[in-house]
Amino acid sequence: MRDDLESLMGDKLTDSPAHLAVEFEDLPQLRDLLDAGHDVEDEEGCHDGWTLLRHAIDVEWDGHAQTGEPLQVNVTAYLLARGADPLRIIKGRSVLSEAERIGHWLAVDIMNAWIARGGRA
Repeated sequence: MRDDLESLMGDKLTDSPAHLAVEFEDLPQLRDLLDAGHDVEDEEGCHDGWTLLRHAIDVEWDGHAQTGEPLQVNVTAYLLARGADPLRIIKGRSVLSEAERIGHWLAVDIMNAWIARGGRA
C-alpha cells in the first residue's frame, strides 16, 4: 500500500498536513489546521518550497487544465481570508505574478481586489 501511495503522490508525501489539505482542496481540514495554529505562510511544509497560497494557485489551475472543468478559486479565496499574502516572493516571483504567468485569471482578479482593499477580506 505504501509503495502504491508513493508512486501516486511522489514528493508530496513529505508535505505538511496543511499542504496536503490544499493539494486535495479539503477546506474543512485546512480550516481546522489553521485554527490549530498552522502558519498560513508555511513554505517549509511543501516539497516545492511554496506557501499555501502559491500551492493553491497550482492545484486550482492544474485541476482546470487536466479536466476541462471550470476554473476554481475556493482555496485561494479562503487563504486570502485567513491572511495569506499574494505579494509574498517565492523563488523570485510573487504569488500574484505566478498566477498571472500561468493564466489563473480568476485568482489574479481576486488577489488584485484583495490588494486594492488594503489586504482585508
